[in-house]
Amino acid sequence: MPQAAKAEPGFLMARWRGLVPLDRLFWRDMLLIGSALNAVASVVALLMLEAKLPLAAVLAVHFAPLVSNIFLFFAVWKTAAAQPGPLALMAQIVAAIWLVVATVV
Repeated sequence: MPQAAKAEPGFLMARWRGLVPLDRLFWRDMLLIGSALNAVASVVALLMLEAKLPLAAVLAVHFAPLVSNIFLFFAVWKTAAAQPGPLALMAQIVAAIWLVVATVV
């Protein structure tokens, strides 16, 4: 009887389970893509503010990436915790700072 093929975890689950290498998760996913997403949301929110759109809509757009920011922060934190050492600690510290900056700015 053939065994059922094991399904590969999806994009989010692979990151949540720590299956993605820390360097890719940290540099590409969080710092590059996450920061770009935050920048786009901030620019769009500023344009909406300039266009005198309702403040609630502006804030919704500005904070839209917050869920993905929190997810990326915890994914980096968990993955780094599984790989103790100075680079993992640095990734955790920078991830925490990044989350604060991405949320406030």
